[in-house]
This record gives sequence, C-alpha cells and structure tokens, in this order.
Amino acid sequence: MKTRTRARSIALQALYEIDITGHDPGWVWEERIAEDSLDEKLAIFARQIIFGIFPIRDILDEFIAKHAPEWPLDQVATIDRNIIRIALWEFAVYQKTPLKVAINEAVELAKVYGSDSTPRFVNGVLGSLANFENEIQQSLSGFSETKNTKGDNK
Repeated sequence: MKTRTRARSIALQALYEIDITGHDPGWVWEERIAEDSLDEKLAIFARQIIFGIFPIRDILDEFIAKHAPEWPLDQVATIDRNIIRIALWEFAVYQKTPLKVAINEAVELAKVYGSDSTPRFVNGVLGSLANFENEIQQSLSGFSETKNTKGDNK
C-alpha cells in the first residue's frame, strides 16, 4: 500500500470507529497511531483527515445526499460513507489533492475495505459530486484544513 494510501487507511479506520462507537476522536487517534506507526508527515496527513472531517461530517453528508439522491444516506454502509467523506474532504476542503487522485484513492480504499460492489458505488457517488466540485468547494471554503486540524478535538 502506498504511503499516503496507508495514511488514508488509518484515518478511515479511525473515522469508522468514531461513527460506530461514538468514541472521542482524540482517543481514537491516539490508539490508531500507537498501533500503526507512521512517519511524521503521514501522521500529520492522517490526523488532518480525521480532524478535518469530524467537525463537518453532517455537512459533508448533506452534499453526498444532495448530489447523489439515488443513494439514501441512511442506507449507505458506514465504511462506504467514510470513504466518500475522505475523498470529498480532500478535494473540496483540503484542496491539495487533485479530484482524480482523490477519487482513485477512494476506489482503492473501497477495494480493500468495502464489499464487492463498493468500488463501483464509491466511484459513482464521487463522479456525481465531481460535477459540482466548484460549488462544493465554495460552500465549504469556511472549513479550510487549517481551521479544523490544529489539534483541538472538542
């Protein structure tokens, strides 16, 4: 697994745990990083993903529901929803990952962590969202990664 993909994978595991258990994101992050050591740069990236997504999960989910109405959010598997959130956050908020790369990375995570149909599903939803990339970026411009990743998890 490529190094940034591995960082995304750790972030995905943490976000999944947070969604399923309701555990504190700071605690989950500490547990994840203790189990899976990453070099400093990749640890920072994984942390940015977790703490960038956590405070705006509902907003990301609204975009997913709005731009992919054929997939009711309450019927989307937790792992699938978090894979989509990561890609959406990367291209709409973080904006340092090109759209195609974010989608390709999401599909790769879907192949590893999802069901047989997950890669196609993730690609379809992200393809729908990609059609509104600029609109979504403008709507989320107030949630830049610097505002959400300074270490505060409250």
